[in-house]
Amino acid sequence: MSRYFGRFRLVEVNSTFYRLPRVETAERWRAEAPGDFEFAVKAWQAITHPPTSPTWRRAGVEVGPGEQDRYGFLRPTEEVFQAWERTREICRVLDARVCLIQCPTRFGATEGNIRNMRRLLSEIERGGLNIAWEPRGASWTDGKIRSLCAELSLTHCVDPFARDPVAFSGGTAYLRLHGRPPGDRMYYYRYTDEDLGWLLKKLRGLEAQGLSVYCLFNNVSMGEDAERFAQMILTG
Repeated sequence: MSRYFGRFRLVEVNSTFYRLPRVETAERWRAEAPGDFEFAVKAWQAITHPPTSPTWRRAGVEVGPGEQDRYGFLRPTEEVFQAWERTREICRVLDARVCLIQCPTRFGATEGNIRNMRRLLSEIERGGLNIAWEPRGASWTDGKIRSLCAELSLTHCVDPFARDPVAFSGGTAYLRLHGRPPGDRMYYYRYTDEDLGWLLKKLRGLEAQGLSVYCLFNNVSMGEDAERFAQMILTG
């Protein structure tokens, strides 16, 4: 962690998606980080992913056969509301400004999913958090994303190499780079200087709109690519 703090000013905590840490652990992370270091938190999978997802092996929650539909898919159930409160507590301890809600591809733009999403995200207590929402799948058109983000005060999180972000909340843009092209091997992609030059122009365009831009790498070579990009920002 100390090496990371010396290299970067921000981290997106991905482990919180699989299993939330103890509050004491999050308190230690915050205490050990520099005062100006920022944590962004990925929401716990109990909010977004059903127990049938293979990632639930790491969730640390026993779900009975009759409780499968009580978790995930942004369902407005007591269990999901509690999962959000636990996630929000970690965000509070880390003094996070942004919480990322990443939905699975199976969470399509159906009437039922949209209805559940509206109810859940309009009723949760945010505590000042900016929620970045990352929908996936072709059914989520720009129009649907833009409309829901405006209604629910969400920031559209997206890989800019795949599509443009279409909605911003709280003056924030949130970009996540997964590698390219899409496919099973995309996370192994190492971004070229040409890629990063294109990305810098995209970032500058968003900044020109008065937006504060978060740019997170989510590929195998994320550390090296992020450092190269940070250097390009300083010199470009």
